[in-house]
Amino acid sequence: MSKTIITVVGKDAVGIIAKICTYLADNRVNVEDISQTIVQGYFNMMMIVDTSGSSKPYAGMVTELEDLGDEIGVKIRCQREDIFTKMHRI
Repeated sequence: MSKTIITVVGKDAVGIIAKICTYLADNRVNVEDISQTIVQGYFNMMMIVDTSGSSKPYAGMVTELEDLGDEIGVKIRCQREDIFTKMHRI
């Protein structure tokens, strides 16, 4: 299993979750956990996904998600779970 942490931040708009989840589903990436909130018009989402079912190279997925974020007006960032965990260890 290859887990990735995806964070999405930006001004709230209709369809943000739908567009990101459609991209993930089209690339056989399974959403294992998702949390989202809107604070004073700003959208914030964190997802834990399993990329092991995808045939797309990880770097390609990261680039395409960043491009999708630019297209819909949010910042999308991806980090492999092991790197995320090591960076946020106290």
